[in-house]
Formats: sequence, structure tokens, C-alpha cells
Amino acid sequence: MQIRRRKTRKGAGDEHASGSQNSLFGEILDWMLAPLLFLWPISIIATHHVANSIANQPYDQSLAENVRTLGRLISVRDDKVHVDFPAPARLLLRADEEDTIYFQVRSPHGEIVAGDADLPQVSLDASGPVDQVLFRDDEIAGDDVRIAFMQFHAGNPPSAGLFVVQVAETRVKRSNLASRVVAGVLLPQFAIIPMAVILVYFGLGRGISPLNRLQRLIKRRRPSDLSPIGTTDLPEEVRPVIVAFNDMMERLEQNLHAQQRFIGDAAHQMRTPLTGLKMQTELALNESDPAQVRESLKGIARSTDRAAHLINQLLALARAEASFEKLYAVELIDLAALLRDMAEDFVPRALAKQIDFGLELADEQLLIEGNPLMLREMFSNLIDNAIKYTPVGGKITVRTRASEFAIVEVEDNGPGIPESERDLVFERFYRILGTGADGSGLGLPIVREIADIHRANVVLRAPQHGTGTLAIVTFPRRRAKPAGEAIVPDAFPLA
Repeated sequence: MQIRRRKTRKGAGDEHASGSQNSLFGEILDWMLAPLLFLWPISIIATHHVANSIANQPYDQSLAENVRTLGRLISVRDDKVHVDFPAPARLLLRADEEDTIYFQVRSPHGEIVAGDADLPQVSLDASGPVDQVLFRDDEIAGDDVRIAFMQFHAGNPPSAGLFVVQVAETRVKRSNLASRVVAGVLLPQFAIIPMAVILVYFGLGRGISPLNRLQRLIKRRRPSDLSPIGTTDLPEEVRPVIVAFNDMMERLEQNLHAQQRFIGDAAHQMRTPLTGLKMQTELALNESDPAQVRESLKGIARSTDRAAHLINQLLALARAEASFEKLYAVELIDLAALLRDMAEDFVPRALAKQIDFGLELADEQLLIEGNPLMLREMFSNLIDNAIKYTPVGGKITVRTRASEFAIVEVEDNGPGIPESERDLVFERFYRILGTGADGSGLGLPIVREIADIHRANVVLRAPQHGTGTLAIVTFPRRRAKPAGEAIVPDAFPLA
């Protein structure tokens, strides 16, 4: 065997289940009720804020009217301030069973003209609004109060300056009114929300009833019934799932038919070597000439070899097609190392036919993800076919090429394959007539099956120079990592 190093030639190539069960009904119910439970406290806060605003409006109007009334009672005569506030009017202002009311009148100099000294003083602002009632919240003797105040001119012309009148009221009535508003709004919610939950529960159950009917329909089907499920009466959201399910069932039915054809073809192919083996055995039993017995025994050996080869090919194809094989551990494989190790096994056969068997490896490292056992089977079939159909004194070259893909080529100078039959040879048990070589017709189907599992592409062409066959296998390529960085293969099935 010759190991030929070759320069890299750039070219184009061809390219939750942890044991728990999730309930769709429960998940939808959670997503509907969780926002409701989240928004309810926000609704309570917003309702309380609105209730306080509603409670302030009527009582603020009353305070404002008291402020304007007090302002009209103040006059300036002979440079003296007069407050015409008789005692009955004072008693009427104080007459409140729930809240305490304070009032105060201050002169432009900040002196208290009338009223209670407990009210916090308001600083006069000549640029501020005049004859306009304003409101603020404050505290008197530890109680929260609402204060209405106004600055105005007493006298005409307004030479005495700005006076300030204030009326304050504790917040007992306001708090009570706000509490009644909140209670009136929220109490019905305590009945509405449970009713809404019950209605959502039953409505959701009614909404997913088509799924339950579909489940019962599938359970009633016979195990052998792979016919498609009708999608006419299904909800729009479920229809794509059923379409995909029908597509999967169709592929499954095709696979079952393919397996049945395979079993029939395999039985037919096995009958030929077994029939020959039986005939050679009967001839040997009936012969008395030692030379003829020896020839019969050689025929038996040849028939046994053909039968063993066919059985091995059938087993290899079955392994390649088995779904569990596709879940074998994926490894990062160096194609050069794999081919170099494999080529040594074929050297004795090549030497026996005086074949120039060479290996040309690209300078670049070619890494692919794959299963080494299956890849060995694939390359073994390609090299075995090349040796089988290459004449004595011929030439076989196994080479690798590097581009954005990893490419492996097996080239021989045998009789070649007509272009019209290059696709047919990938069918099971198909053999080209007139080659004169023994074969099972399974080698190239195995190559195609393993290539598909590895997301690779395999084609047959004629060599650029001379006769023969050029088999090209193109793999998705993994780039080498920088030195010191580990290469971790993807943890998913090959196909």
C-alpha cells in the first residue's frame, strides 16, 4: 500500500421528558388565572385611590365654600381689620359630629385676626393666585387634615395687602366614604372571581373536548391501521399536529412495506447459494473419485462463502436501517486516521490481484461527527467493490479532499458503471449484468443508508481520465478547535 500525501485542493462540495407529565389543560388554566390573581391586588390599590378621589370632591367643595364665606366677612375700615363673624355662625361652622373643623384668618403681616392658632401658617405669595381656593394635606395635633386656603385683598382699593383665610377638616368622613366605596366595589368581586374561575374551568374543558375525542378515536384504531386521520372537524390549532402525525404514519407504512419487500428479497437471494450448496453436497456424496469429491468440496466452500457474505451484508443493512442504530454515541472522527487504519486490512487482497492500492490524504485535518463502526462498514463496502471489479494489475486510489466539506473519494480503473445505471445500483439486490463478479447487490445500498444517517451525500461518477468508477462521499465538516480547547461533539442523533 502506498500512502500518498497530497496538497489540499479547495473545491466545492455537497452538503422534556424527565418522567413528569405536563397537562395542557392545567397549563392553560394557570396562564389564565395567574394574571387574574396578579391583577387583583393592583385593582384593589387602584380602587382605593379612586375612592379617595371620589370622597374628596364633595367635602372639598364644602371647605371651599366655607373659605369664600369667611373671606366675605372680612373688611378694612379706618385702617382697622374687622371680622363680622357672629357667634351663631361660629357654632354652625363647628357643628360636625364626625370631624373637627378649624379656621384661621391672618393679616398681611402674618398676625392671626381670627380663628385657631393650631393651623400651620401659609406663607404669602404676592405672585400667587388671588381669590382662588387651593387645597393641601397636613397634620394638626397628630390628626391628618385637609386644608382649604385662599389669599385675597380686603378693602377697596386693596391697599391693606393680602389676607389669608384657611379652613381645615379632619379626614374621618372622607375615610368612611372611601371605605364604603371600596367595599361596594370589592365585595362583589369576592363572588365574581370564584364564578369566573368556575366558568373558565368548564369553558376550557369544553374547548379541549376535540382533543379528548381525538384521543378516543386513536385508541379505538387497530394496531395495523395506519390510515390517515380526517382533519375536517378538527380545530385550526390542532390540524397541523394531525397533518404531521398523518405524514409520520405514511412514512411508517412505507417503512413497513420496505421491510416486507426486504424480507421477500432476502429470502429469494438466500435461496440461490443454499440451492447451490445442496447440489454440491449431493454431488460430493455420490462421487467416488477423490478428484471429483475435492472439486465438489471447493464448490461447497465457494457457496458457503457467498452465503456468509450475503448474510453479513443483510445484517449490515438491517443495522443501518434500525432506528436504535441511529442513536449510537456520536464521536468526532479524524477521517485520515480512520481510512489509514482501514486501508491496511485491504492490502493483502489488493496484492493478490497485483493492484496498485494507494491512499492520498489532504494536508488539512478533516473532522466529522459520526459512528466509527458504521463508517467503517460504509468505506469497507466502497473499497471492497473497487477491489472486486478492478482487473488484475489495475489501480485503486482512496483520497480525501478538504473544502467547506470533508470529502472522501474511492477511484478505480475497472469497467465502470454506465451513467444510466448509477442510480439503480443503490437499490437493493440490483446488479449490473455481464460483470462476471460475485456480489450480493447490497454493498452500495448499505453505503447510501449509512451516508443518509450521517447527513452525507454519495454519488458515482466516471473518473476524469480513463475508465472506471469514482465514488464521492461528502460529509458536513467540523472545524478544529484552537490548541488546548476541548472538542465536544453534539449530543443528538445522527439523523
